Amino acid sequence: MNNEQTAIRTAYFSIIGNTSLALIKGLSGFFGNSYALIADAIESTTDIFSSLLVLFGLKYAKRPADKNHPYGHGKIEPLITFLVVAFLVTSATIIAYESIQNIQIPHKVPKSWTLIVLGAIIIWKEVSFRIVIKKSKETNSTSLKADAWHHRSDAITSIMAFIGISIALIFGKGYETADDWAALLASAFILYNSYLIFRPALGEVMDEHLYDDLLEEIREESLKVKGIVGTEKCFIRKAGMKYHVDLHAIVNGVISVKDGHDIAHKLKDHLRNEIPSLGHVLIHIEPDK
Repeated sequence: MNNEQTAIRTAYFSIIGNTSLALIKGLSGFFGNSYALIADAIESTTDIFSSLLVLFGLKYAKRPADKNHPYGHGKIEPLITFLVVAFLVTSATIIAYESIQNIQIPHKVPKSWTLIVLGAIIIWKEVSFRIVIKKSKETNSTSLKADAWHHRSDAITSIMAFIGISIALIFGKGYETADDWAALLASAFILYNSYLIFRPALGEVMDEHLYDDLLEEIREESLKVKGIVGTEKCFIRKAGMKYHVDLHAIVNGVISVKDGHDIAHKLKDHLRNEIPSLGHVLIHIEPDK
């Protein structure tokens, strides 16, 4: 299974999980008198739409290069990530607003059984985070990474709700709003995570250099090709799950143009065979001084 297929299957996993949890949280919050769980359900509902966006982006990014997109369609990934971040910020804002409103309204203490529901949700969301973040690293997918952090932010809001409901149950009258305060605190965590997701995606759009390990691997592999004396400039930019490379390779200065051309092709083929994550590789030949 290639990276694209793995990423798409992982996105489906997120969609199914988020849909199930949104229903469970919403019903538990309503019947269990927990505003924190209802806020949690709102966050999971936005997760469904963000996961659908991720799925769309992954499928679109699979399209081959064409006349108008010679480097493929991978740049849609960070753009989708921006939309996912927008969903996160929106959900955090809604949770914060609803929490402030509920703090001002007297209401019943949450049911004790809601803690069991939350405990199961926390475990499931953390497991989901670890599965999706692992797949995002395997596939080099920024949008999948954003989706993974959706799972982690969901786990955080559930932990806050668990703490808030526990306080309300332990201390009783006068502490009914503890789960609302917990939901408000969770919204701040979500906003912080939004920035952590946004920053690398912005770097990808701006072709920021963040790939020192890959650069070093490219230089090492280049020296294994017969005729390559060394390397100079090496620029790397990411588009989707692929890395496009511009490399200046040094060869013997007295060889013919044809020999230099042939060495460049051998180097390009070698790099793409040894480093499957590479997309376009442009080799510029420099004479040895």
